[in-house]
Amino acid sequence: MSREEKYKVFRALHERAGAFVIPNPWNAGTARILTALGFEALATTSAGYAFDAGRLDSSAGLTRDGVLENARAIAEATHLPVSADLEDGFGRSPDRCAETIGLAADIGLAGGSIEDATGDAAAPIYDFALAVERVAAAAETARKRQVVLTARAENFLHGRPDLGDTIRRLQAFDQAGADVLYAPGLPSLDAIRSVCASVSKPVNVVMGLKGATYTVGELAAAGVRRISVGGAFARAALGAFVRAALEVRDQGTFGFAADAMPHAEARSYMDASKR
Repeated sequence: MSREEKYKVFRALHERAGAFVIPNPWNAGTARILTALGFEALATTSAGYAFDAGRLDSSAGLTRDGVLENARAIAEATHLPVSADLEDGFGRSPDRCAETIGLAADIGLAGGSIEDATGDAAAPIYDFALAVERVAAAAETARKRQVVLTARAENFLHGRPDLGDTIRRLQAFDQAGADVLYAPGLPSLDAIRSVCASVSKPVNVVMGLKGATYTVGELAAAGVRRISVGGAFARAALGAFVRAALEVRDQGTFGFAADAMPHAEARSYMDASKR
């Protein structure tokens, strides 16, 4: 399937009724597993990639080249559409955001996200006007290159739990041409409903963060169209890894092996002849 065909498939997923889950692999192997398990699209995770690479999940810890190379490996490991977590576009300027979306298309991605978080603890969120300009520039390139653009309002992840400002930003991103809208960390189902009712574009919600969780059915009923898990699958894997390591260190036992995936099953997911 060509990249353009994957783009059309990805858009169609957002246009149908109900909600779909877009899980987040962090490398080629996990992409192959999620593909074999029957998911319809995949999204990269900057946190999962950072943990895998031994780096901090931050704009200072991750480079654009590294994130794109990870996304390329994931896209090449699956026939499914892949959307990439592109941080803040890896630069302040609108032109830099547009350039990053173009590079995402070049490596075979069907989608990508741009967030309004700056990476600067002293001023963690871009000013409103600049945030909108950045999305508008990214959206122009996304339209030309056939990339599904997700625009992210990051207030709730950076100590600014202002639902009104978050909705204002998402509405502006909607008008600026974003295809999907996303405000990670919304505090309640009521807040999610309010966001979905306030915009015209499909809304992505992340599950697996600390706090309340909701079912696919509950989120769909609230108006959500797409559900991701961010770095939660990667953290779940790391949790199992640490528990196994601590058992060996502290107890001198190896009971963890009873719950480990059999070697033959793991190998089967990586067998290219079966894809």
